[in-house]
Amino acid sequence: MMRVEPILLEGHTAIAIEVKLPKTTLLVVTTDKGYIMCGALDVGLLNERLSDRNIVAARATGVRTIEELLEAPLESVTYTAEDLGIVAGMTGREAILKMM
Repeated sequence: MMRVEPILLEGHTAIAIEVKLPKTTLLVVTTDKGYIMCGALDVGLLNERLSDRNIVAARATGVRTIEELLEAPLESVTYTAEDLGIVAGMTGREAILKMM
């Protein structure tokens, strides 16, 4: 099952995506500039092999819901996300607001 819904954050709208898979759930919150995602995101791949794409993305681990993804501290971020002031340790919500 897949669920896509808008979420309002401080007057801005992001899109939350939840994909139920066997034994796991993929979680993403996205904006026009970038996204945060659950532990399935490979930040190393984005930074190394796909660096020419300048992807703004961050990863939080140990989350099971969209709300947890927004409240969890980020475990890793892409180099391009760092250029926007997004750093490991900030919450997913803080990162999404910087992506607006």
